[in-house]
Amino acid sequence: MTNDELRTTNYADFWFKLDRLVALSNLKIDRPKGTSHPRYPSFVYPLDYGYLENTRSGDGADIDFWIGSLSSKKVTAVICSVDLEKRDTEIKILLGCTSRENQAILDIHNTGSQSAILLVRK
Repeated sequence: MTNDELRTTNYADFWFKLDRLVALSNLKIDRPKGTSHPRYPSFVYPLDYGYLENTRSGDGADIDFWIGSLSSKKVTAVICSVDLEKRDTEIKILLGCTSRENQAILDIHNTGSQSAILLVRK
């Protein structure tokens, strides 16, 4: 596939399937907005954070998500991260996040041994 073909590929199926995965899953918020991280108390969650029960991510645990302030909790973006300290990769699903919230979450995952990119739904 050429670079031009890659740029014009329709990714609607990816977002559709991600929406279905979320819709078919129980969303468990285990770290509500405003609470401190259990191991790093100086870190306060700026948004609700949780996981999709009975799913699997790159770290072997359930797939994580962040919930933003938009009324629709549709998948708005995905964070792909690598953590050299943990020696793992993960995705984080962003639900109902504004562009400002997307950036704040991306910044969180670009600290220390972590590096991340943001895929935004168009």
